[in-house]
Amino acid sequence: MPGIGVGRGNQLAGPLTSRIGARPAVIVGGIGQAVLLPFLAFAPDIWTMAAALLLFGAFLGVIEVGMNVHAVEVEKRADRPLMSGFHGLFSVGGFIGASMMTLALSAGLIAVTGAIVAAALMIGILTLAAPRFILTPKAEETPLFVVPRGIVILLALLAALTFLTEGAILDWGALLLNGKGLVPTAQAGLGYSVFAITMTFGRLTGDAVVARLGDRRTMLWGGMLAIIGYVVLLTAPVAMAAFVGFMLIGLGASNTVPVLFRQAGAQTAMPSGLAIASVTTVGYAGILAGPAGVGFVAQAIGLPNAFWMLAAMLLLVPLYAGIATAATKN
Repeated sequence: MPGIGVGRGNQLAGPLTSRIGARPAVIVGGIGQAVLLPFLAFAPDIWTMAAALLLFGAFLGVIEVGMNVHAVEVEKRADRPLMSGFHGLFSVGGFIGASMMTLALSAGLIAVTGAIVAAALMIGILTLAAPRFILTPKAEETPLFVVPRGIVILLALLAALTFLTEGAILDWGALLLNGKGLVPTAQAGLGYSVFAITMTFGRLTGDAVVARLGDRRTMLWGGMLAIIGYVVLLTAPVAMAAFVGFMLIGLGASNTVPVLFRQAGAQTAMPSGLAIASVTTVGYAGILAGPAGVGFVAQAIGLPNAFWMLAAMLLLVPLYAGIATAATKN
């Protein structure tokens, strides 16, 4: 249900941000999530939970588009790469949020209380910060729905492929390690932890990398590094080598999506707000639906072979790096 809501929210936010700017999308999306958060903690039945998840996903989709449109505008005005840092801080925020809720529950607070406190904090921060710090770019006259076209199709597909890598490692990485007999079941989740930490590190340092290498070479060498990581992971004879593989995949894939969002904001085939919405929608389809496809393929040919297929598909990132980054100077 959240995935369906995210898709609908992305589609709505694209034309709205193009017409009225990112600020309303960030405020509406953030407050909507904050209001719905407690409902996820005390929903009395499955139907209420389903409705809350659908709406929560929709508001998440709205704020995702608004934040990326805003990030593109900040980059343009600063005239230097910043997108990787924004995406890295998203990961940091997720870690802090999960840690705070864990501490709250450990201290004896019930889930509803923790959710209400978190919601109140979100609303307070949005109320104080959004009007002051969220830029309002020049409005564009756009239709309410536009089919992705031109270079945006390629950007969206590459984003979906990169998100698919993240989703596959989240859903199947532990099973891959355990199935190869490299780690016991209790430690199988360490692979994703290594991946997530190195991806966050790669994004927090990614703006300096992009400033030095440019978008094209960042995608090219990042894609190659991720593919090498897959090879190391799938041929690893011991757990430590497999963890090195997860590390290389995380580092290599870390800056591809930020570069793609930057290119979506710079291209001229369609309005930037609609382009960013398209990349967001198709990208999330990769992380939400992709792992299920990996599981379906794994049933037929085995999980290691399914991961080899992912590595082969990831070759499209370095192969199309030049075309995908043609909208900016590299």
